[in-house]
Amino acid sequence: MPDGSASLTLSVVDSLSAVTAAEWDACAGDENPTVGHAFLSAMEDSGCTTAESGWQPQHLTLRAADGRLVGAVPLYLKSHSYGEYVFDWGWAEAFERAGGRYYPKLQCSVPFTPVGGPRLLAHPEADAAAVKETLASGLAAVLQHHKASSVHVTFPGRDEWDLLGEAGFLQRIGRQYHWHNEGYGSFDDFLGALASRKRKALRKERAAVAAEGVTFQAVTGSDLHERHWDAFYRFYIDTVDRKWGGAYLNREFFSLLGERMPERVVLILAEQAGRPVAGALNLLGRDRLYGRNWGCAAEIRFLHFETCYYQAIDFAIARGLSVVEAGAQGEHKIQRGYLPVETYSTHLIADPGFRRAVADFLERETRAVRLQIAALAEESPFRQEEG
Repeated sequence: MPDGSASLTLSVVDSLSAVTAAEWDACAGDENPTVGHAFLSAMEDSGCTTAESGWQPQHLTLRAADGRLVGAVPLYLKSHSYGEYVFDWGWAEAFERAGGRYYPKLQCSVPFTPVGGPRLLAHPEADAAAVKETLASGLAAVLQHHKASSVHVTFPGRDEWDLLGEAGFLQRIGRQYHWHNEGYGSFDDFLGALASRKRKALRKERAAVAAEGVTFQAVTGSDLHERHWDAFYRFYIDTVDRKWGGAYLNREFFSLLGERMPERVVLILAEQAGRPVAGALNLLGRDRLYGRNWGCAAEIRFLHFETCYYQAIDFAIARGLSVVEAGAQGEHKIQRGYLPVETYSTHLIADPGFRRAVADFLERETRAVRLQIAALAEESPFRQEEG
């Protein structure tokens, strides 16, 4: 798929095995592990992202005349809208009710992972603006090639959201809850920044879990072993069965994660009387901790908050990390120090009439989401400065 330039060539590859880890990661960078070759290839090689699962890899690559990879996009041809965390089920239903065919669609994202980060990956020695503009044009070309209804870029950074908006993509915002490290030296320092009532509530929650004899360890790097993944997978499956009834990730994926990127895995494991009872999977970025999956095998009050939120804060403070991203949903996170922030997605709709309808919807939705974020921010547990 030529891009119209004599020096750059766009191509689609149906597997990350067609791209070496070194060249992909040179474009992805080391800030966010979810866009790295190890994470994405673990999805593919474990069978989590395949045509059969409805996540058919169609990664976009951009090469210079000498064959060097200068840009890339993680891209999938989708036959459904599961595992995305930016919901378009209503769009699909409306389009099909009007006689259209919504699937297949194209999804530029990290599968099953609502983590913000780069989506238009550019080599640091390339002209980043030119590469990203070419990749954006390439997404439109792949859309036409597949005769898909749309292409969706979910959880890009604000800069890419703006770039794609200028390229004709419709812009959408959502919200998540993030904890920010204000130079805290300990968890008690963080608690000291909270209003008195909130501070007492958090201490009470942590004390209640400790009173049950639950202890925690953060397992990472060479300390990760298959027994840890065995325990965590049991928790993950149990939680999935109780909440959704279908697991996106299989046992092999977690083994590959531990094999290919152990230093980027932070597995919080809770034990009671020497027996694992809960776990939370986090991924370690250059300056952020990304909370992903959790599960438990015991009914202990506040165990979820401790395992997923407070242990993550402890780890971030100890490592000097700036942010913990706790993922989508859950207004209960606010009272635990995780405040609402905007997230982003962009959408290129092929059908002109449907595009107008979606654009009208997004205009109204954007106003509503921003009002919600402002209202939720008013519920912050932090002490208000006087004056």
